[in-house]
Amino acid sequence: MNQCLWEPSSEIVEQANLTRFIRGVHSLAPEVVDYASLYKWSIDCPELFWAEAWNFFEIVASRQWDEVVDDVKKMPGARWFSGSRLNFAQNLLRYRDDHPAIIGWNEDGRHQILSYSELFRRTAGFAQALQSAGIGVGDRVVGLMPNIAESIISMLATSSLGAVWSSCSPDFGAQGVVDRFGQIQPKILVCTDGYRYSGKSFDRLGRVRKILEQISSLERIVVVPYLSQVPDLGGIPKAVLWDDFAGQAGKLDFEQLPFQHPLYIMYSS
Repeated sequence: MNQCLWEPSSEIVEQANLTRFIRGVHSLAPEVVDYASLYKWSIDCPELFWAEAWNFFEIVASRQWDEVVDDVKKMPGARWFSGSRLNFAQNLLRYRDDHPAIIGWNEDGRHQILSYSELFRRTAGFAQALQSAGIGVGDRVVGLMPNIAESIISMLATSSLGAVWSSCSPDFGAQGVVDRFGQIQPKILVCTDGYRYSGKSFDRLGRVRKILEQISSLERIVVVPYLSQVPDLGGIPKAVLWDDFAGQAGKLDFEQLPFQHPLYIMYSS
């Protein structure tokens, strides 16, 4: 197909971040005047491109990098931004105002808006609880969650401590979850009591019991009420409701980590 289906207006192009970035690197690379030339420059001069990208995005770091990349031809295995110290969650939580950070809807029409300040407050509380439970650098925290705000809060809190986050969809069978989480020895599982799909409700606490029986490393199960305001946690040892586990808003200290520090564990299908 040779026909252009859509093209941004000149006003949109003028206000785009990409346009600002192109103008910003033009003095360093005069040949960069549009997307195509920027793309070519990023391939021909990756060290310069990524150094400028770091500065353009105003990456929050306690220590600047010594070297952008040690060997760009080594894929995988290249070491990026060696010497730097930073935290992924700190960069995502840099704003603390009342603008919307998360807007959520579910099938029942339940509507939730979380501001940046509220997201920071709730992440700080959950990070405090994780730390009190002994979670630190390199520990694994996992989620069996639908796409709700608590999923993001759990990930950010985990990342703020230098721990590693992993997740599975709540529609996975118990054995599918065990096959994945069993490999990484998580200490804490965050889950909902169930989820909704196509107008139906699916309880998942029964599967959580089976998962707990097979993953001995789990020390705590944190349950987010979703189908019920007060889920029955009977028969699930180590289980606690989200509100009973999460701490009050307090200071959030972001662990400063090397750029290569692991953030997520993901599973291919």
